Amino acid sequence: MDNRKFLPVIVTALIAITMVIYLSSEIFITVDPGERGVIYKRFGGGIDFETIYRPGFHVKAPWNKIYIYNVRENLIDETMNILDKNGLSLSVDVSVRINPMHDRVPYLHEFFGPDYITLLVKPEVRSTVRRIMGRYSAEEIYSTRRSEVEKSIEEDSKKILRSEKNNIIVQTLLIRAINLPEKIKAAIESKLNQEQEALAYEFKLDREKSEAERRRIEAEGIAAYNRIINASLTSAVLRQKGIDATLELAKSSNTKVVVVGSGKDGLPLILGSN
Repeated sequence: MDNRKFLPVIVTALIAITMVIYLSSEIFITVDPGERGVIYKRFGGGIDFETIYRPGFHVKAPWNKIYIYNVRENLIDETMNILDKNGLSLSVDVSVRINPMHDRVPYLHEFFGPDYITLLVKPEVRSTVRRIMGRYSAEEIYSTRRSEVEKSIEEDSKKILRSEKNNIIVQTLLIRAINLPEKIKAAIESKLNQEQEALAYEFKLDREKSEAERRRIEAEGIAAYNRIINASLTSAVLRQKGIDATLELAKSSNTKVVVVGSGKDGLPLILGSN
């Protein structure tokens, strides 16, 4: 049997296998957990906005390219200088947790590409922080309205970054630190301490006023009670009360002598009690 006729087939198979091995990195793609893939079709219209490669093993044409995006939450720390509404300069440390919208990764790739954190997230967060903090004084940012400022920055950042063009989800935004010039910081803290002391003193005065009012009402009640009692205590009533009290004492087991009608106003006397 002449095996030479199979030689072209064998050579072709070897060449094909060699090409597959050589191009394996361009043909076989693995997307890891927490990632999404965007395919760019060189001869098929560019980015495929309908196809998103999810975690797993995938095969593609060697002339197409897949861009891998990490869609897990990403923590970004930013330190920036801002001006308050009075023109005072202060430094702010901000942390923001974000991640790309999983089903919008092709659009994120189209508008910003893999470097979207530098090109999109950081500039927008810095702009929002400066714009909102510029509405408040350093004292408000540092103490009295800090939570309000933080909430406003977070809400605006979420709205801007989640837009149809940006496609970023802001999970949370926190103001880690607000750094003021030492003199300004000392002045604000001194003012806050004085306000706390004034509030404490006012509370003490209110408490003492309340106690004085309670005592006045109590005294008026006792006086009214005594007036009513005095008005009702006639001599006849007093004699009857005395007789009732004497009779109660007479029931006691202690040795005694009761002299009826010998006391003041004719009240009984009790003698010889032990």
